[in-house]
Amino acid sequence: MSGRKGVGTVAANVVAVVIALIVAFPAYWMVNTAFKQPNEILTFTPKFWPSSPTFANFKSAINAPLFQDVLWNSLIITTSSVLAALVVGFLGALAVARFRFYGRRALILVVLLVQMVPLLALLIPLFLMLNELDLTNTLPGVILVYIVLILPYTVWTLRGFIANVPRELDEAALVDGCTRWQTFTKVILPLTIINTLNSQENQNLMSWLLNNQTERQTFWGPLMAGAIITSVPVVIFFLAIQRNIAQGLTAGAVKG
Repeated sequence: MSGRKGVGTVAANVVAVVIALIVAFPAYWMVNTAFKQPNEILTFTPKFWPSSPTFANFKSAINAPLFQDVLWNSLIITTSSVLAALVVGFLGALAVARFRFYGRRALILVVLLVQMVPLLALLIPLFLMLNELDLTNTLPGVILVYIVLILPYTVWTLRGFIANVPRELDEAALVDGCTRWQTFTKVILPLTIINTLNSQENQNLMSWLLNNQTERQTFWGPLMAGAIITSVPVVIFFLAIQRNIAQGLTAGAVKG
């Protein structure tokens, strides 16, 4: 039996390594292409390593028109969306995790179901809504869309953190004379912390990357270099907080 388990373990590890290589290959090819010379990118015979690595593609991406503007736009959109979603999502998660009200379980189910709706199904309704509010082709319009899209995930994640804070601490704070707001700001919040655009001037980095694709050709080198510049901060940030994200998704799962 131990021999069979050993063979099964080896086979499972081999399959896992093969799957990991397949999944990682697009990322490797992106990095590989970003360092290639233009004449090596579109060859019929794939080159799995650049013969003369170059940083020209990165210089082309950084020095491209509007790059600094769209970088600034992305910082504004991301920062504003995350802060707004945290504020609204924290209050929503607090209500779901701490208060008993009619339809509470249904609300939690709706939060999960919203995450399953394809983004393409929301594009037309979102555009019509923004058009009615005169927010199309504006940064506030994009920020509003981002908030709508990430708010369900924010509420669900923060709910796990709040549910993991013992309810007895809330009750003790109330007994000591704290109001509901003071209980939230002085007890729950600190413990939780511990534990669509047409104008080129209003683009973000994702939209700017698409401009490297034209009807005549695709500038693969600068496109891949720009993709690396865009994704590296996101990857670093995710690696830094991935443990907290996993904890937030599972914390309080067995509590009411």
